[in-house]
Amino acid sequence: MKTNLSSQITLNRVSPRYYKPENAFEKSVLTRFEKIPTDIFESAEEGANQIAYEIAQTIKEKQKVGKFCVLALTGGNSPRNVYSELIRMHQQEKLSFRNVIVFNLYEYYPLAPDAVNSNFNALKEMFLDHVDIDKQNLFTPDGTIAKDTIFEYCKLYEQRIASFGGIDIALLGIGRVGNIAFNEPGSRLNSATRLILLDNASRNEAAKSFGSIESTPISSITMGVSTILAAKKIFLMAWGEDKAHMIKNCVEGAVTDNIPASYIQTHNDAHVVIDLSAAANLTRIQRPWLVTSCEWNDKLIRSAIVWLCAITKKPILKLTNKDYNENGLSELLALYGSAYNVNIKIFNDFQHTITGWPGGKPNADDTYRPERAKPFPKRVVVFSPHPDDDVISMGGTIRRLVEQKHEVHVAYQTSGNIAVGDEEVIRFLHFINGFNQLFIESADKVINDKYAEIREFLKDKKDGDMDTRDILTIKGLIRRGEARIACMYNNIPLNRCHFLDLPFYETGKIQKNPISEADVEIVRALLREVKPHQIFVAGDLADPHGTHRVCTDAVFAAIDLEKEEGAKWLKDCRIWMYRGAWAEWEIEHIEMAVPISPEELRAKRNSILKHQSQMESAPFMGNDERLFWQRSEERNRGTAALYDSLGLASYEAMEAFVEYIPL
Repeated sequence: MKTNLSSQITLNRVSPRYYKPENAFEKSVLTRFEKIPTDIFESAEEGANQIAYEIAQTIKEKQKVGKFCVLALTGGNSPRNVYSELIRMHQQEKLSFRNVIVFNLYEYYPLAPDAVNSNFNALKEMFLDHVDIDKQNLFTPDGTIAKDTIFEYCKLYEQRIASFGGIDIALLGIGRVGNIAFNEPGSRLNSATRLILLDNASRNEAAKSFGSIESTPISSITMGVSTILAAKKIFLMAWGEDKAHMIKNCVEGAVTDNIPASYIQTHNDAHVVIDLSAAANLTRIQRPWLVTSCEWNDKLIRSAIVWLCAITKKPILKLTNKDYNENGLSELLALYGSAYNVNIKIFNDFQHTITGWPGGKPNADDTYRPERAKPFPKRVVVFSPHPDDDVISMGGTIRRLVEQKHEVHVAYQTSGNIAVGDEEVIRFLHFINGFNQLFIESADKVINDKYAEIREFLKDKKDGDMDTRDILTIKGLIRRGEARIACMYNNIPLNRCHFLDLPFYETGKIQKNPISEADVEIVRALLREVKPHQIFVAGDLADPHGTHRVCTDAVFAAIDLEKEEGAKWLKDCRIWMYRGAWAEWEIEHIEMAVPISPEELRAKRNSILKHQSQMESAPFMGNDERLFWQRSEERNRGTAALYDSLGLASYEAMEAFVEYIPL
């Protein structure tokens, strides 16, 4: 069973010559905007293996001369594959770590003496407990020390690093705000090990380990920028599209304390190691025509034209030969003969993505339409990771599909129970209690006892305490009720409203279990029952909480198994990916754009507002202060405005989709 198919989605077929140059001259041409040596690999595993190999070589070289190898390491997700490969080398190739000294890059503060969520514990679980490193050679900041001893303690930590001759290799990830370790924006180049207050984005990221944002420490003891830059060699790694923006700033931007990772531009032996997804915004990948001659394909041409329209502030059909020549796109003129020919081709390509019939228009020529005319009506399954992603991401399209007489099913993949505030539970308990008093003549002892038990628990609940199973069930019921109301509002019969409650989600914590066969089989059972002609699935793989990616992997794994078994229904099914409240598809990737009128946009807002528990009091709104309906509307209006600026039809808003072709 393939459970990581989402990681193999390639929106752009990037030519290997952009990230695997044939020689040093070609590399120098391609990377002229890059200020740090940057190696791009096709997968995170391949990049991690290269880092692990270089760390292993350094360990062996030190062993030969009888010296320690000093590593600065961290927990977190970024180094996981590096550690897995080092463990494999230890177990299968007898790589010894007896001469290795490890300094933990940071530790949360304050921590309880028995805290299990420390960064050092994560590092031990992922790596240190699986190799033959001497426990006396492990050093970490102490998150339990008294505040008045921190300054002296940090000074001693620096001295201990120096006593081993300094750090040989520092292995770094890059945070969402450009931090390295917990050197947050504003950290100075000469900063040493110290206590630092965590940025909100960093705390939200750390909350995955602590169960809730309330129980996540507000600060950290971190190695300073100068401590890290004193290392003889630095590897900065990043995997996935959610790191692409920050990697571009770090590698191609100016050195600035707003992006502390940019400081490694000043190091004489620093290397950035990334996968293609994290490299997506680098010039040689995103705008290769600015650094080399291109291998042009339709998507790259689209991307180039959209970029050219933006910098010239012209719609597509007004671009001239001069515009192309002055902005490094003369190759397109050579390919097509004139700006007019390129303009017409790309204008028509974009025009053909727009459709008011997301399920296909019956009795129409569908040669240039995103969807087939037949069969009509279609059976449609919309997979929604949480009980509101369907309306947030494609509420207008859902209404259009229903109005056009398609059989629409909505499958809510998780209960969404951890994203309900305690006050919502209390509100519903008050209702139940009042209902009993008004309509049930004799008091129900079981109900009254359960009511008292839950009220008592919530009254004494402290930050970090996990909800009881009963409370999680009530929170799940609240979200089910909201989803049903939204479906009814959109005229979807309740028997087509499916609650899958995938097991991976039901931990009661932010940190979820890995995807399992049980999750995939639940999805598969629904697909076999409905036999859809259309599937809509979440494609926003940069979702900061990770649930969307797991839910998407469950759907793709189920489809893959059905494909292996030759399922007949799959041969007549198209799969469309939408994006949620976090980002939108880049326009060059959009293959179906569904216009939304002002009335439809208002109806979409109303369906989002049916999810009352996800308004202001929702626990996981992220760093964006806007409510989900506000984010969604701004994104949909932004897509329509972009089409308008290119000279296409002007709409109030648009929802965008990309087709997924099963591998």
